[in-house]
Amino acid sequence: MIKLAIDFGSSVTKIYKIGSGIVLAEATCVAVASGSGAVKALGDEAKLLIGKTAEFTTIVFPVFEADIVDEEAAAVLLGYFLKKIGVSKAQAKRAQVLFSVPCGAEDALLEKYARLAEACGIRSFRFVEVPFLAALGQDVPLNETDPVFVIDIGGGCTNIAAFSLDGIIAGIGLGIGGSNIDSQIIDRIADSFHLKIGLQTSEKLKRTVGSLYANDNESMVVNGRDISTGRPRAVAVSSADIYDCVKLFADRIVKYALMIVAKLPAEVSASVYRNGICLSGGCARLIGLDDYIAREMQMDVNLSGEPQMAVILGGGRTIGNEEVLETVCLRTEE
Repeated sequence: MIKLAIDFGSSVTKIYKIGSGIVLAEATCVAVASGSGAVKALGDEAKLLIGKTAEFTTIVFPVFEADIVDEEAAAVLLGYFLKKIGVSKAQAKRAQVLFSVPCGAEDALLEKYARLAEACGIRSFRFVEVPFLAALGQDVPLNETDPVFVIDIGGGCTNIAAFSLDGIIAGIGLGIGGSNIDSQIIDRIADSFHLKIGLQTSEKLKRTVGSLYANDNESMVVNGRDISTGRPRAVAVSSADIYDCVKLFADRIVKYALMIVAKLPAEVSASVYRNGICLSGGCARLIGLDDYIAREMQMDVNLSGEPQMAVILGGGRTIGNEEVLETVCLRTEE
């Protein structure tokens, strides 16, 4: 039987297949013809068109802030991804699938995932909240007596939770992620350099020179359009130029993390401070973020080598272990 774990993220969709490991990591993106809605490109091919399309092509992001906002596009995209990894619709009917969902996911979102699964021919599926998968994906031991504290920062959603195998003690799924930094950087470059840059350039700036170390002096040359003249122009952007954008985001994460810690019973809080924070998600790779959170929260921060893969790796380990799956799943659909 085919067993899959699917992390249908706001920025990237990842799929784990038992027996093969991670078999897909592609942009959660669809390019459609304006008016007719005909699909022109999917996944990474669609992402390459961002900022380069004419008015008759629209870029659609079916998942926004961890919510499925375009069910039709989401079904087309997931169906394409399944076919790409060699899972036909007939095979999908016999597959067992785990979907990662945000902490505290409401029934309305789970129902959207159920409709998405059914549209792709998937009949057997379960839901597991991101914090559990993030911990399991980083080999953090879970039991019923020693709580774990996870901060998982994705492209469009951040999950913060303290939990054990007995369940989530306190947690929250926030509609903020790395894409918020991208938007802030676009505005900052416009204000500081009078230069209009695109989403992909902003994302590259974040990854390359974005830093939580105030004295970093890395720089990168970016190309854009002069706001006054409309002509192409290039400027050098340093870490200091976008430091405030990155710090503002990090401060929001710390604020909510401290709110969750404040809700914990005294003994749980003591355990969490002793064990430290498990940091994961694509945005966890932001330069200096782990040190910044550790300093602001006065807690150790543990970061794995590939934090962006923690959730999908945890999904693979969970779908492959029926005992763990039964313990952490939210709901079963057969």
